[in-house]
Amino acid sequence: MHAEQEQSIWNAFKRGEWHAYSRLYEEYYRRLNNYGYKFTRDVALIEDTIQDLFVKLWTNRETLSTPPSVKNYLYKALRHSLFRKLKTQSKLSFSTADDYDYTFEVSYDHQLILREEQQHMQDMIKEVVSKLPPRQQEIVYLRFYEGLSYEEVGEVMSIHINSVYKLWYKALDNLKDTLHYLVCLLWCLCLPKPDAAVLS
Repeated sequence: MHAEQEQSIWNAFKRGEWHAYSRLYEEYYRRLNNYGYKFTRDVALIEDTIQDLFVKLWTNRETLSTPPSVKNYLYKALRHSLFRKLKTQSKLSFSTADDYDYTFEVSYDHQLILREEQQHMQDMIKEVVSKLPPRQQEIVYLRFYEGLSYEEVGEVMSIHINSVYKLWYKALDNLKDTLHYLVCLLWCLCLPKPDAAVLS
């Protein structure tokens, strides 16, 4: 969904147009599910949190402002609500520390029919990224797979832009050896295959 279309649908939703509200739900429900699943495997909790979020949106629609990015707004709102519920359940505080759970998993929306070599690379990336601290994993996902800017990542994760930069470069530093290997592997895979006739 383009930014202008997103804004138009959001404004229609604020005016109480049910079809616009339904469109937002249909557009973002699976994405929000994917994002929530990275913090907890409790599918029921994720679904309840998303339902609560959309009920609250509809109830308060007339007083809501128009965010620069509806997607970022919904991601941030879900993250905040989910963290609050997980904190209540576990009696732990992980709002500012690096100790919350995060499972790096490529969303279904990003998965394509891959060649065996490409799938191998995807598996390698997942394995290496999953060893990073949770915040670094989340930043890699939001930056690389969701395409968010540094500012948008900071907004979703409720951290200062300087912290985003630091965590991003720490993640890259931790991944540099693997990234170098993957670049070399990708270069080899992209080379034209020798003609069988020539080999014979």
